[in-house]
Amino acid sequence: MRAYERKATPFSPSFVQHISACLDCRACESACPSGVPYGEMVEKAREVIEDHIERSYLSAGIRNFIFKQVFPSHRLLRLAFDLMRLYQSSGLQALVRSAGLLKLFPRRLAELELLLPDIRQKRQHVELGETFPALGKKQFRVGLLTGCVMNEVFGDINHATIRVLQRNGCEVVIPTSQGCCAALHCHAGLTKTAQEMARRNIVAFEQAAVDAVIINAAGCGAKLKEYGSLLVDDQTFRARAQTFSVKVKDISEFLDALPRFEKPGELAVRAAYDDPCHLLHAQKIGQAPRDLLRRIPKLQLVELDHPDQCCGSAGIYNITQYDLSMRILDRKIEDIRKTDAEILATGNPGCILQIGYGLRKAGDSKTRVMHPIELLDQAYQSVSLPDRND
Repeated sequence: MRAYERKATPFSPSFVQHISACLDCRACESACPSGVPYGEMVEKAREVIEDHIERSYLSAGIRNFIFKQVFPSHRLLRLAFDLMRLYQSSGLQALVRSAGLLKLFPRRLAELELLLPDIRQKRQHVELGETFPALGKKQFRVGLLTGCVMNEVFGDINHATIRVLQRNGCEVVIPTSQGCCAALHCHAGLTKTAQEMARRNIVAFEQAAVDAVIINAAGCGAKLKEYGSLLVDDQTFRARAQTFSVKVKDISEFLDALPRFEKPGELAVRAAYDDPCHLLHAQKIGQAPRDLLRRIPKLQLVELDHPDQCCGSAGIYNITQYDLSMRILDRKIEDIRKTDAEILATGNPGCILQIGYGLRKAGDSKTRVMHPIELLDQAYQSVSLPDRND
């Protein structure tokens, strides 16, 4: 990257290959004693690739439609997932797979189909514009960024997040005009589109007047905290972006620091925790999720041998670099199965999907993949609600 910037090396297929093959997991940032901002650098390098690489008309059209039309639009995003749900619930997916029709698909499309999560059962979305009152004495007014995949595939995790926040004295606001965090766009080198989306979110949460912006997806949280860097050259939004980013808190980070935390009930399970890369390496949060899980009576928390190693999801890496992604995933699954855990807890939707796929591929139907907030929410179910006037 330095060599290209200094014009010591030209733009080449080798440059594209190596920058594209990087997970952007940012483990190098945790290891580097000099504090090199590698994540920021690789995103700028991918912007260079986006500006120089030649794609077919069809490929460029599909890419632009997905990134610039679907992800920024709640309506189109929901339609896309509803069509996916119809494909699965109608029996068409089962027919395609059992008849071996995937062999007729282009290799990349066939690989993508295998990664699809089971969303036949429609999940309850968190609707934009809603406000959920605090239970017990109100401590804070917080805003929740519902996310893209999180709200469409894991709406139950968003609802669990809201219930736990309510239990802990938080009024939860869902700003109407919020949108995608733009993390995937930055990973793909689509910086200008990402900047537009960042401005939209900043305005949405400014208008909501919240004490904190809560996020339960590690990759999204990392990008929200970097809006100051993303908009550093924008005179109108630079300071506003920095103020916004300071307010962004991962759900585990926020709950673990609360001055008054509602004690959860018992939950007798054996659980292992896996660090999402963008929570551990980008946000530097590793202890808070573990501390929250340890607050649940009777929950046995076991450690993986390599909890800090990437699962291979890495945004859209498991789509763009499928073979490498699966090799990385196989190591993660081996690590998980050694623990004999009933639950694998991790705080990012991409990791949940990737590890769930890996377990299914390995024939493991015993281990469930859950978000830590789901375990905390379950533990609260056996505890009576706090008095609204307490």
